[in-house]
Amino acid sequence: MIHENKQINIQNPLIEQRADPWIYKHTDGYYYFTASVPEYDRIELRRSLTIQGLAEAPAVTVWRKHESGCMSANIWAPELHAVDGKWYIYFAAAHTSDTRDGLFDHRMFVLENAAENPLEGNWLEKGQVKTKWESFSLDATTFEHRGVRYYVWAQKDPNIPGNSNLYISRMENPWTLSGEQICLSIPEYDWEKIGFSVNEGAAVLKRNGRIFMTYSASSTGEHYCMGMLTADENSDLLDPSSWSKSPVPVFATSEVNRQYGPGHNSFTVSEDGSLDLLVYHARSYKEIEGDPLYDPNRHTRVQAISWNEDGTPNFGVPRPDTR
Repeated sequence: MIHENKQINIQNPLIEQRADPWIYKHTDGYYYFTASVPEYDRIELRRSLTIQGLAEAPAVTVWRKHESGCMSANIWAPELHAVDGKWYIYFAAAHTSDTRDGLFDHRMFVLENAAENPLEGNWLEKGQVKTKWESFSLDATTFEHRGVRYYVWAQKDPNIPGNSNLYISRMENPWTLSGEQICLSIPEYDWEKIGFSVNEGAAVLKRNGRIFMTYSASSTGEHYCMGMLTADENSDLLDPSSWSKSPVPVFATSEVNRQYGPGHNSFTVSEDGSLDLLVYHARSYKEIEGDPLYDPNRHTRVQAISWNEDGTPNFGVPRPDTR
């Protein structure tokens, strides 16, 4: 049995041509938004007291790619986090837009800002988040659980076929990993390996005594979809056996609603705090010319999450466009 799926008064798409969307509600009452821009050349922030207001809020460019070097191409998937009284942006960047053996050369980087409002102040480059390999890595997120801060990201293990797997590690500080780096998920099901073998774009939702970690799989066209890992809140999150993996996608293309390739999600809450919300991107068509990465029309969308009787989230299907 599923609890009634509640509706929200938010237009879809909320923001056009913004992929990998991140919406975060801070203690100051503001919603903060960032995402990949189609040019992949900068990081923007905007804020509003309402989610719908983000659509019209001014976009402030807080950082631009370098002219050359390791942060000079393909700026992807920024996320804004408040940690210990400062703001941090996690993002991926590359030396070049060229690929080698089918892979880009992205690494993960961090910016820091001590201002009260992250649209103001100075963003300092804290450098690369170093992992045990120098290989394709991206889509970092961070979360705190019982006094421990964790980092979750996607990376290519040189010894495992495919593009990227999901990893977790403790953090020594907001830009440094500590201890073991544990593999949580490798693309294994057919729906995770269409076009490319991909697990990426993790997002964490803590509810009902469990930790739910969604992620995205397959190439970025119509086959892009969301999977989910689940752990008990009392378990050792660094033990892969603590996590169970859904054998089927939890959110995928809806031909009926003309929503294609939904994924790279984040989570937020409604203004009154009563609803958990799924934030994701999708296209309204599936016929794409050339590389889907360079088709700009992955739009930011939002919808309410309902909850199954067993306490697990039910994402339903991507709702149709309302504008």
